[in-house]
Amino acid sequence: MAYDQTATEVKPPVLGKGAGVQPTLAARLDAELRDAHPLTILRRAYETFGDKLALVSSFGAESAVLLHLASQVSKDIPVLFLDTGMLFGQTLDYRKQLAAKLGLTDVRDLRPAFADLAVTDPKSDLWRTDTDACCHIRKVLPLDRALGEFDAWTTGRKRFHGGDRLRLAVVEQAEGQIKFNPLANWGKAELEAYVAEHDLPAHPLVAQGFPSVGCWPCTKAVDDPNADVRAGRWAGQDKTECGIHVARAPGVAPTVGEGI
Repeated sequence: MAYDQTATEVKPPVLGKGAGVQPTLAARLDAELRDAHPLTILRRAYETFGDKLALVSSFGAESAVLLHLASQVSKDIPVLFLDTGMLFGQTLDYRKQLAAKLGLTDVRDLRPAFADLAVTDPKSDLWRTDTDACCHIRKVLPLDRALGEFDAWTTGRKRFHGGDRLRLAVVEQAEGQIKFNPLANWGKAELEAYVAEHDLPAHPLVAQGFPSVGCWPCTKAVDDPNADVRAGRWAGQDKTECGIHVARAPGVAPTVGEGI
């Protein structure tokens, strides 16, 4: 299902009268789940939030594991997919293939607002001069709009990716919502074992040397097998994350372990 968005003002989601206790709830859930199996974490998330829980997936190099786990909990969990307009064709094909294989019934294709593109990136070349701004209109704003109807969401971030992700909590609070990171504790070996056990299809670009897959202008193949798993993302720049997990309010510290 495609969601072509209008350029409306984006405000951080505000929960109901229970919003004030969210930090306490996040801490309690993290204490309960910090050493739990990812499937247990997802089940607890779904039991707690039901249809107010979303899963954000890039349908990238490692996405099949989390999506398969989620399908074991409920095939109806809304899956938010950021179709930036700059993705590899292989990613779009993989999104359709994997969603069909897993029986996911509510994959939502989130696209940039026409007005944002017309004003900020009319020639589709903003990535050449300002990758942060490009990510903002093609990823951050569409996701913020879509998350407004949810109280909690799930990401595929993992500590072994390094950087700020080394401090990633299994459950955290951000922007008035609860965020679950079920795979935070898993490393490359666990992911590969799970893929093999469940015969999950790989993203087509993995075999071509892409350990991480994002938009085509800012994603390169990596020759060094010992390089960081995200070494091909924004190669040659200080940028390492797209920004969808960074706190929006001025003066507020970024969410620990930003990026998907």
